[in-house]
Amino acid sequence: MATIELARVKGDYGFEAKDENGHIVRMDSNPANGGWDFGVRPMQMLLMGLGGCSGIDVISILKKQRQDVKDYKMIVKGERQAGKEPSLWKDIEVEFHIYGDIDKDKAERAVELSMNKYCSVAATLMGAGTAITWKTFVHPAHA
Repeated sequence: MATIELARVKGDYGFEAKDENGHIVRMDSNPANGGWDFGVRPMQMLLMGLGGCSGIDVISILKKQRQDVKDYKMIVKGERQAGKEPSLWKDIEVEFHIYGDIDKDKAERAVELSMNKYCSVAATLMGAGTAITWKTFVHPAHA
């Protein structure tokens, strides 16, 4: 069972969360709400989790297909529900930027498999009603 330990370490809302392996993430509330800008907002952390989860999937799939990924970047943008509590993610747009001598069809298929089959974070968000869209861009390796 995964275990997270959370401790308040700065002001009222500045927390450090530590996993069972000792990895630490800082979180805080918006300064307008009394936070200190000490760390990531918890809802933005969900977007980061989506990026990390899908990124691991996509690179793993491409490696199995003997694609030589030289670099990788994602841009994840989200819009939350307005005027609701809790305010869930309504729409998320993801850009996958893959660098190297990569077959575009394989890259697009890897992204599709991640988002629709393998990424648990994407499945969790979609299960909560979030609409997730994505685009895949293949670029030559950086010089």
